[in-house]
Amino acid sequence: MRFIDAHEGRFGVAPICRVLSEHGLKIAPSTYYDAKDRPPSKRSLRDEELKLEIARVHAENYGVYGPRKVWLQLNREGIEVARCTVERLMKDLGLQGIRRGKRWRTTTPDPAASRPADLVQRRFNPAWPNALWVADFTYVATWVGVV
Repeated sequence: MRFIDAHEGRFGVAPICRVLSEHGLKIAPSTYYDAKDRPPSKRSLRDEELKLEIARVHAENYGVYGPRKVWLQLNREGIEVARCTVERLMKDLGLQGIRRGKRWRTTTPDPAASRPADLVQRRFNPAWPNALWVADFTYVATWVGVV
């Protein structure tokens, strides 16, 4: 919808729908107009109300509350909402809580260092067993540090 809305003045709805259909995204102009004229759903209306409350609770708590604490606070205030809904809407709003602990980087790449050649050309499906071997590093955080 947003793509067609953004380009309909330049190309028109029918040509855009025709090109999209040719590329595998089948949409008729009548479908576009039906969706555009349809009133907002109950869920989208409720989401807009909840987004305001979520943003308020997050801001009142100095931006440190994550989805779990925002969900608990909303329920304490009598706003019944599912935790997964709070998580989804916080993601839509770009809000996240503060994480405890130190962030650690596993590698610091050197842009001047030489890179090994890609001998398999990014094709990881060998024709027979034991024809291709690859390796990877795994980092595990422990109480004494990263191993």
